[in-house]
Amino acid sequence: MTTAYTTDARFALHDDSSHPEHAGRLEAISRTLTSSGLAERLLPVTPRPATQDELLAVHAPEHLARIEATRGRARGRLEIDTYVTGHSDEIARLAAGSVLALVDTVLGGEAANGLAAVRPPGHHATPTRAMGFCLLNNVAVAARYAQRQHGLGRVAIVDIDVHHGNGTQDIFYSDPSVLFISTHQSPLYPGTGALGETGAGAGQGTTINVPLPPGVGDKGYHAVMERVITPALRRFAPELLFVSVGFDAHWADPLAQMALSLRGYDALMRQLAALAGELCEGRIVVVLEGGYHLGALANGWVNVVRALLDDADCADPLGPAGVGEPEIDSLIDRILNLHHLP
Repeated sequence: MTTAYTTDARFALHDDSSHPEHAGRLEAISRTLTSSGLAERLLPVTPRPATQDELLAVHAPEHLARIEATRGRARGRLEIDTYVTGHSDEIARLAAGSVLALVDTVLGGEAANGLAAVRPPGHHATPTRAMGFCLLNNVAVAARYAQRQHGLGRVAIVDIDVHHGNGTQDIFYSDPSVLFISTHQSPLYPGTGALGETGAGAGQGTTINVPLPPGVGDKGYHAVMERVITPALRRFAPELLFVSVGFDAHWADPLAQMALSLRGYDALMRQLAALAGELCEGRIVVVLEGGYHLGALANGWVNVVRALLDDADCADPLGPAGVGEPEIDSLIDRILNLHHLP
């Protein structure tokens, strides 16, 4: 069975060329994917906009109204770091709906797994606020849709963007049916994602934060995957696994100070795909978040495609970071004790 893929040229209508999150990000991915020869091996999934009811499952009406009010207007800002154009409401709904179409394809048995190259990204969008370049929370909308439309009970989201997925956390903080795991640089924007943020009420324990010091790279992320993410996913036993992946933890990214290489990212994605095979019949959906060095972003995304196709190749033209990593064993031990992981 093949890998499903969704993207759309219309995402370029949400654009500010002076901003780190610009249309050139997906253009770089498209060029690299085409030149790799992988594009023709993917099952294309036609995007469609998310409906109002699908968005209201995770977002407040006033939040949707605020974005909708920007239709047809000149470029401006909803937040100091988050721009909108006259097309942004339409395009944000298309980005969210594209992931829903992908979920239908994977859960309907037409593909083993899938990838969504969408923008604007989503993991900072809270129920009531656009922030951090994000307007609508694409992965959260899709997780809730998988539960309501397809009847799934347990869904897991692993966020390996360099920034904490505060919006996704907020949406599911009290929900025991969604496991949210975030690896992120700390301190860094948005300032959330501390160890002690573990969920509330019935959702206590289903939020796992891994705040990493600057400079952590392939070795440290591998340890987090082996010692934290793997046992947490096995204990939760999800029926579907989402991955919010941002390539801004790469050592070359201009917005952070982590040290992952493309080979390090590749190892993480292959381990997550293997866990999906073990736990949820291989059903893994990867959704693009950040990444602002175009070479790292494009090659990293193509490597994710290779991983889901189970190809052995991995492209890493940028090489390793070439620096030493900080020790994080004591941090991992604290996480294991806090969450009662083996």
